[in-house]
Amino acid sequence: MKNDKEMVAVQYLFESEPESTWTAKEICATLGLRGKQIKNLHETLRKMVLSGQIVEIRKGSVYTLGKQADLVTGPLKMVRNGAGYVNNPESGKRIWVESDDLGTSLPGDIVTLRLYRSEGDFKGKVIKIIKRSVRDVVGTLHTTDKFLYVVPLNPVYRKDFYVPERNGAKPLDRVVVRFTGWENKYVAPEGEIVDVIGPADQPSLDTEVVMRQFELPQEFPAAVIDEAEHVAGRLKRPGKREDLRKKFILTVDPATARDFDDAISLEFDEKGNRVLGVHIADVSHFVRPKSALDIEARERGTSVYLVDKVIPMLPEQLSNGVCSLRPDEDRLTFSAFMTFDGSGRMIARRFCKSRIRSKLRLNYEQAMAVMEDQPPEGLSEISDEARQLLKATWKLAAQLRKNRFSMAALDLDVPEAEIVLGEDARLKDVVIRPYDESHQLIEECMVAANEAVATELWSRGIKIPARLHEPPDEEKLEELQVNLAMLGFSPGDISKPQNMAAFIRSIGNHPLRYHANILILRSMKRAIYAADRIGHFGLAKKYYAHFTSPIRRYPDLILHRQLSNFLTTGSGKMPPNELEAITRLATEREEVADDASRQLIEIKKFRFLQQQIDDEKPVVYDAVIAKCTNYGVFVDIPALAMGGMVHISLLSNNFVRYNSANETLSAGGRNYKVGMQLQVYVIKVDFNQRRADFAVVGGIAVEDGKKSDRRGRRKRSTKASSNERYNIRGRSKEKSGESGKRKNGADKRRGRRG
Repeated sequence: MKNDKEMVAVQYLFESEPESTWTAKEICATLGLRGKQIKNLHETLRKMVLSGQIVEIRKGSVYTLGKQADLVTGPLKMVRNGAGYVNNPESGKRIWVESDDLGTSLPGDIVTLRLYRSEGDFKGKVIKIIKRSVRDVVGTLHTTDKFLYVVPLNPVYRKDFYVPERNGAKPLDRVVVRFTGWENKYVAPEGEIVDVIGPADQPSLDTEVVMRQFELPQEFPAAVIDEAEHVAGRLKRPGKREDLRKKFILTVDPATARDFDDAISLEFDEKGNRVLGVHIADVSHFVRPKSALDIEARERGTSVYLVDKVIPMLPEQLSNGVCSLRPDEDRLTFSAFMTFDGSGRMIARRFCKSRIRSKLRLNYEQAMAVMEDQPPEGLSEISDEARQLLKATWKLAAQLRKNRFSMAALDLDVPEAEIVLGEDARLKDVVIRPYDESHQLIEECMVAANEAVATELWSRGIKIPARLHEPPDEEKLEELQVNLAMLGFSPGDISKPQNMAAFIRSIGNHPLRYHANILILRSMKRAIYAADRIGHFGLAKKYYAHFTSPIRRYPDLILHRQLSNFLTTGSGKMPPNELEAITRLATEREEVADDASRQLIEIKKFRFLQQQIDDEKPVVYDAVIAKCTNYGVFVDIPALAMGGMVHISLLSNNFVRYNSANETLSAGGRNYKVGMQLQVYVIKVDFNQRRADFAVVGGIAVEDGKKSDRRGRRKRSTKASSNERYNIRGRSKEKSGESGKRKNGADKRRGRRG
């Protein structure tokens, strides 16, 4: 049953009688299957169950369409509040599963849900675990007088893992646990320690811990390295190309970049129209389909950017070598030439394989200085040609930005935070990255090229790995409307893209614009790769795909191959099932990369906050209230690009009243509401759950770590409480200490360049 047509026949059989159940024997008789077809049927049914196309009512014997029995099958994903969800394959919407309905399922398990209605929405209950996730779990080893257990590093795990043996690990070591079983949700899941990483209080191990947690690749296989070392010879065999080496072409990248995968040029045609050239490293010339390099790149999907390490999609021989568009060296590229009229409207486009020789490499700071007629740091001189190119390209880019925003593109002002580490691998500083005209210039050029390629292929009926960003769900918009109103805004009907964009523009100088933009960003859906749909809500583009970074993104490499085939043969189509598999895997790998990067940053931030407590030198931060509850207020802290909570006991010595009608707190003549600005300092860190508690400057004084509650009892010091915890799984109280002291016992406004 490996034939796609036969699988379609089985699916058609189920859909033709949607209320019926089928056994394998009945399917064989109805479809007239014989010989090897019968033998392969069970494998087909298994695949269809795992993909959610059908559900298995009784193991290995009876199957039906899930939607008729209110059943949904799919991979379980978990969030930090203990709930989970499964994406409904029919509607694409999430089916939420409350923590009490998860049973013994764990993140990554393929489960079957039975749907039920709750407050008007469908929710699910896990009734069957189809397949356990094989992913190992990274955590910290703890011990009591009677047993050993591991607390997972990933906060989405709500249970500790019981382990029978230390296997060489010491208490408070980071370890890798292999799941062995979990039959009763009222006891702990079980596992065995299969590797020891090292002490939890060593920041230098944080990156390795995260890499092990997310199963990020460590080294390239020998066959891949061997191939990478030999493909450099293809640079001398360029094939038929346009020779652009005499044109003035330059690159602009971050100061720390080593792989330069895009370059720009700008010329004028005989009618005075501007012709923007975007020249992208021709990775497809070196990475051929089905080669060892290609297979590895597809599996990795993307380069992973961690705080102190880059895990590249391609070996350095390519990413920093023959594919990198280094200045004054001949390089092979794929060029997109886009012609714009005086209003910034694209009136023509063409594409070609090319050979370039970059004349200049600038970083963003140098480019910005040139655009402002200032001397660029690190350069003794800058040519008039470079200065004119940058200024003319910025004039075009500014038009393109204006045109995008007039079409309801979203300009969310959410600064990107860069983590600066010290020599001891601890967080030293959080720096907000500038997003000035030099960044905007390059971004607009890349967005234009991405749109041009997507338009060229999709409009000709060629399905591509599109970059899909869908509009937010109606319920998310309703929630956003309420939250913005609590901040004091009157956004109007933001279900209309034009109104949403206009509202974002209107708050450009408002003191709470950062927090409003964060709320808007949280309401948005995640951008994904898709084989059958296209369109980008955030950029206001009908056609959009990723073309400009084939060194670090696999979908870009696929798009290069499709465009090349189209230019040479007139057909760039791929088998639909292959394209679907590529986009699905690329989306999954991108999500893993983002989660890994985010979790490492979290670890560094929480170590940083814990160090303030340990040193008894808390830093005061400006914050704003993001949400009020009956037990405290949640605050956003822009300087740390993170949030935390202030408990009601730290707001006032008086009785604190919660008003559910307008979601405010009042105490001692002071009202706390969403949007209110405060100054706070950290008093407690729960490393395992990634939670930080703060106190308000001017609120309840926390002196020497002690204060009295309303019942007159003395509370223990906040420093001590930060290094102790109650095991929430009902085990014991003990020293935890992710603080970095062994004696105490440890993304997105937009993707770079579109």
